[in-house]
Amino acid sequence: LELDPSLPEGILSVPGDYAGYVETKQQLRAAQERRELVLKNTLRRETEWLRRGPKARGTKQQARIQRAGELAEELEQVGSRNRVRAVGIDFAAEEKRPKKLIEAEGIAKSLGGRPLFAGLDLIVTPQSRIGLLGPNGCGKSTLLRVLLGQEPPDAGRVRHAEALRVAYFEQNRETLDPNLSLLQALCPAGDHVEYRGNPVHVRGYLDRFLFNPAQMEMPVGRLSGGEQSRLLIAKLMLRPANVLVLDEPTNDLDIATLEVLQNCLAEFPGAVLLVSHDRYFLHEIANRILAFGPPGSSAAGQIVAFASLEQWEDWHATLEWNEAPGRAEAAASKREGGEKKKKLSYLEQREFDGMEAMIHEAEAKAAALRAELESPANASQAALLLELSEKLAAAEREVEALYRRWAELEAKA
Repeated sequence: LELDPSLPEGILSVPGDYAGYVETKQQLRAAQERRELVLKNTLRRETEWLRRGPKARGTKQQARIQRAGELAEELEQVGSRNRVRAVGIDFAAEEKRPKKLIEAEGIAKSLGGRPLFAGLDLIVTPQSRIGLLGPNGCGKSTLLRVLLGQEPPDAGRVRHAEALRVAYFEQNRETLDPNLSLLQALCPAGDHVEYRGNPVHVRGYLDRFLFNPAQMEMPVGRLSGGEQSRLLIAKLMLRPANVLVLDEPTNDLDIATLEVLQNCLAEFPGAVLLVSHDRYFLHEIANRILAFGPPGSSAAGQIVAFASLEQWEDWHATLEWNEAPGRAEAAASKREGGEKKKKLSYLEQREFDGMEAMIHEAEAKAAALRAELESPANASQAALLLELSEKLAAAEREVEALYRRWAELEAKA
């Protein structure tokens, strides 16, 4: 019996000798890596389908956006387990970790009579990496305050886990004492810091943040701006927290410090709430986007959820295109005077009429295989997991082919 957070259930129990245990563990990890690949391909397919435009999305848009969000969260969980190293695993950080850190139901907020958002449902889990997008003054900071309990919603309710602990990343370098050495600023007494419940030598810890041995005794005031920002990040990661809040964290950070921050967020075992206009940073960090509708658009006062930044970019571009001045009149004129579209043949129409049922059946088959693959009862059966992974990959390829065909037929319908 072994406690191993790199496996789905966190426990590996194998009857027999040590050689059998090693072989089983290798097979399980191979199956899990295959699962990560399947999830990446499936999420790519979902994203591509959602990017085809409103006509191809039809009435299924919201359901498929939700599905893509679920895939992104599962991919983050599986990817995190695959990245766990054999040495230095923090078991204490995983103990009694709540599944839901923040849960919002139907929350709404207005400012001066102007609705900022309404009817928002949101669950923040330890795997959540949520990016908030929108123009200045749209309500991003207000939403954060409501979610964190610093401000009440006008409607709805917000529930917090009992163990909720929030840390904020603030680039206030004035909080650093310029006369202290780098070591003293991070560790005033002794030579170890506590990182996720474990003692870590302060010099080794600072090495992770790109500080070299010659800088350990250097006064903080002699560090560059980027180095002082890395010190603030190092101090932030020592705080006991399961939610990190970052408001425009990339402002004034150099490339090296940005990479340090990105790596720290990837390793952080809790949720991240991120406000940023930095598209690249959002792309690298966020596994969910909450976008505020542009003022003056049909989406104003709404928050729309997306599984990726690319989905938001497509939605935003489509919204701007559809609502550009004169666009509706031009589209109507084109429909009236344009060339006639090619129609479906009799056989194509029959195929198109039955396509939704075929997709439903194929997705149900894939879902059944996925449930069997993720069942705790099968967690230690490496051969079965490999077989199920292959069957699931084939089933998802079939779903992908059906959606491609559906889009082709719908474009002609």
